[in-house]
Amino acid sequence: MNEPFHVPGLTRRDFVAAGTAVGIALAAAPRASAAQDASKPPLKVALIGCGGRGTGAADQALRADPGVILWAVADVFPDRMDACLAQFASHEAKDRVQVPAERRFAGFDGYKAAIASGVDVVLLCSAPHFRPMHLAEAVAAGKHIFCEKPMFVDAPGYRSVLESVKGARAKKLNLVSGFCWRRSNPERATFAELEKGTLGTPMAMYSCYYTGPLGTNARKPGWSDMEFQVRNWQHFTWLSGDQIVEQAVHSIDKINWCFRNEPPKSAVGMGGRQLREAIPERGDVYDHFAIVYEWADGRRAFLNCRQQPDCYFENTDWIAGTKGQCFINGWGPTHWMKDPAGKVIWRYPTNGPKNNMYQEEHDELFRAIRAGQVIDDGDWMATSCMMAVLGRMAAYSGQQVTWEQAIASTESLAPAKYEMGELPMPGEKKPGQYKVG
Repeated sequence: MNEPFHVPGLTRRDFVAAGTAVGIALAAAPRASAAQDASKPPLKVALIGCGGRGTGAADQALRADPGVILWAVADVFPDRMDACLAQFASHEAKDRVQVPAERRFAGFDGYKAAIASGVDVVLLCSAPHFRPMHLAEAVAAGKHIFCEKPMFVDAPGYRSVLESVKGARAKKLNLVSGFCWRRSNPERATFAELEKGTLGTPMAMYSCYYTGPLGTNARKPGWSDMEFQVRNWQHFTWLSGDQIVEQAVHSIDKINWCFRNEPPKSAVGMGGRQLREAIPERGDVYDHFAIVYEWADGRRAFLNCRQQPDCYFENTDWIAGTKGQCFINGWGPTHWMKDPAGKVIWRYPTNGPKNNMYQEEHDELFRAIRAGQVIDDGDWMATSCMMAVLGRMAAYSGQQVTWEQAIASTESLAPAKYEMGELPMPGEKKPGQYKVG
C-alpha cells in the first residue's frame, strides 16, 4: 500500500474524542456568534444520546447557526445527561443551552418526551440499536434530523429505517447522516473525479480500518445485566452491530460511494476474537473482519478491519479503475490518481480547501433548514449500513450470503424487553454454526 497512515497508539475515536473535548473546553474556532439573530426564529434542538458523540454533535449544532437552542436532552442514564451538559458550562453559546431539569428525560422511553418537547430538530446519537425507533419517532413528529451512523444493527432495523426514509421524504424533512467523509472537501473532490470518469470504471476497491480496542466500563455494584451491557454498548453486537457495523462502516460507506449506491450481489468473509480478553466487558464482538463484496458484473471490494492492541494502524482506501489507480488517506490528507504507468493524473492540491467534516454536517443541515431546502441522505446511508450488516452475516456464518438473503433476514437482535433487569450474556458467534435467519 502506498503512503500508509500509521500513528502508533492513536485511534480515530481518540482523535475525535480529543477534538470534541478541546473544542468545547476552549470554544476554539467559533462558527456562529452567541448572540441570536433577531431576524430569524430560534431552532430548538433535542439531543438523543448524551455520550461523547452526542456531546460533540450538540456543540456542532450550536456552532452551526446563532439561532440554535439546545432545548432538551434524553439518555438512558441521568448521569450521562449531567456530564454532557456540564461540558457546556463555559461554552461560548452557554446562554443557548437551555435544558432545565424538566427537559432532561431519562430511561429507554425518554426520547419520546424529548422529541415531543417543542423542538424543531433532533440529533440521534444513542447506541445504534435504538436508532430505528428514534428515527421513526422523529419522522412521525415531523422533525428535521441529524442521524449518526450506523442507523441500525440488523435487517429488521434496515427495513424500519427504509420506511422512515420514505416518511421523511414525503414530509420534506431534512435527514442528514453521520457519514462524515461524505462532507470532507478532499473526499468530495476525489469522488467527483471518479464520477467524471478520470479513473475510468472502478473495478475493485480495498479499504482498511486497522485500529486499537475500545475502552470498557467495569461493572459497578447495583448495575443490572442490562445496565452493564448498555454502558459497554460498543462490545455487544445487539447494541453496536459489532465493529464492522459500528466503526468500519465508514470504510464501507466509501465503498458504496465508489460503486454509486449499488448494493453488491453477495459477500463472503471471515473474522473472530483472537485477542479479545476473556472478561464480560468485552461482550461478544469480534476483533477482526475480512470481507469480500462481489457485484453481478464481477467487480469486487475488499474490507479489512481490526481492533487489536499494539498493532499497525491504518485507515485508507485504494481503488483500481480501467484507467489507473486511486489512493485515499483522509487523515493525511493525501488523495491522488495515477495512470497504469505511474504518472499522476490528478491529485488533491496540498493547499486545497480543508474543512471540519463533523462541523460541515451540521452547517449544511441548519443552512438547508433556514433556506427551506431538503437534504436527503436516506437511501445511500441505509445501503451503506446494510452492506456492513451483510459483511457481518458472512463472517459470523462462514457462508456466502447474498444481498437478498441479508435484507430478508428476520433475525432481530433486540432483547425481549427494555428494562433494567436480567439479560443473558450473548455467546460468541461460531462460523459454520451461526445461521443467517
